Amino acid sequence: MTFENTLTFAQTQDLQDECAVFRQEFYLTTEKGKTLIYFCGNSLGLQPVQTQRFINEELEDWKNYGVEGHFRSRRAWFSYHHLLKEKTARLVGAKPIEVSVMNNLSANLHFLMVSFYRPEGKRTKILMESGAFPSDQYIVESQVRWHRLDPEKDIVEVVPRAGETCLRTEDILAKIEELGEELALAFFSGVNYYTGQVFDIEAITKAAHKTGAKAGFDLAHTAGNVPLALHDWGVDFAAWCSYKYLNSSPGGVSGIFVHERHAKTDQPRLAGWWGHNEQERFLMKKGFKPMEGADAWQLSNAPILGMAAHLASLEIFDRVGMAALRKKSVKLTGFLEFLIKEIQSQGFDIQVITPNDPAQRGAQLSIVVKPEGRKIFESLTKNGVVADWREPDVIRVAPTPLYNTFEEVFRFYEILLESFETLA
Repeated sequence: MTFENTLTFAQTQDLQDECAVFRQEFYLTTEKGKTLIYFCGNSLGLQPVQTQRFINEELEDWKNYGVEGHFRSRRAWFSYHHLLKEKTARLVGAKPIEVSVMNNLSANLHFLMVSFYRPEGKRTKILMESGAFPSDQYIVESQVRWHRLDPEKDIVEVVPRAGETCLRTEDILAKIEELGEELALAFFSGVNYYTGQVFDIEAITKAAHKTGAKAGFDLAHTAGNVPLALHDWGVDFAAWCSYKYLNSSPGGVSGIFVHERHAKTDQPRLAGWWGHNEQERFLMKKGFKPMEGADAWQLSNAPILGMAAHLASLEIFDRVGMAALRKKSVKLTGFLEFLIKEIQSQGFDIQVITPNDPAQRGAQLSIVVKPEGRKIFESLTKNGVVADWREPDVIRVAPTPLYNTFEEVFRFYEILLESFETLA
């Protein structure tokens, strides 16, 4: 697509945007009566207009029915997670049996790694990207220590080549092959939170399986951002939060994926009563009988208010579809990259460290500004842009296709350029 550095071009793109209608289904952040440019959906998505109604309906049913709401409410609480299954499966490219919604992201990753990180003999190592989100680093370290192994020896990180910021897929695959029979688990983000790089989940999974290892992924910055085909790619397990691109409330519930080949009942896991056969759940008998598929990893009854917020957002995703969102996202992010290069052409020191290949990035561009990156970020904030600063030197900008516009991208460019000119 040929971009133009004009407001008219941006407005024309918005008029032709088939996803534009969904912007009105979100509350836009404001300050002093002015609508802000919200480019932080990679950290916390905006609130859908219908979220309040969905939550209020559950509050009303709780008020009217009390405990009987488990079966008498308009969306029975006992089986509430079933309402999310089909939509979640479509979102991540899975079969309904392979997904469930429960807990939060870090807890789910721990529960899944209990099942899928099973070090034995010389097969003890976990491979992950360097610079993974700190929570993932803590999870992996504690899992290794739990098995009385040494994180210094049994956690292997793939590091970018000298002078580069992002990882090369061939380097990841080469490291997997090098570890061979020592590799127990390849565990990567779907999208690196800092650089915005999208990893080749299919290739990593295939390479890990070739060595006899498992492949698992943290999809916190991936679900609702880029299309996924977890079943077809053969991923063993994955988990994601719902509050970033999925707009499902701060600290919202998490989703999990477990490939159907692991649906067998003797899969090692930590058990809870909501993972027990729901036909016998209230018989209160000893002996855990797991649900079929991913539901067997459930522990406790569903947090209904959080589930309601998630359902409200998933209904929007189900109507628009990831294909349409991805199509717009590629254009929106491409336009942003084009305008940043316009600033570069004027001699200002600004660099995008996110890959320029659309297949290797989602909605986020990570920008490094020197030498006054923090001051530039503060200027953006002062002038109505909600973005994200990550130490030591990155401004993360994420124009989200569900509710952001091409005109907002252009306005962001104008504010950014003015900030450079003012601070120069």
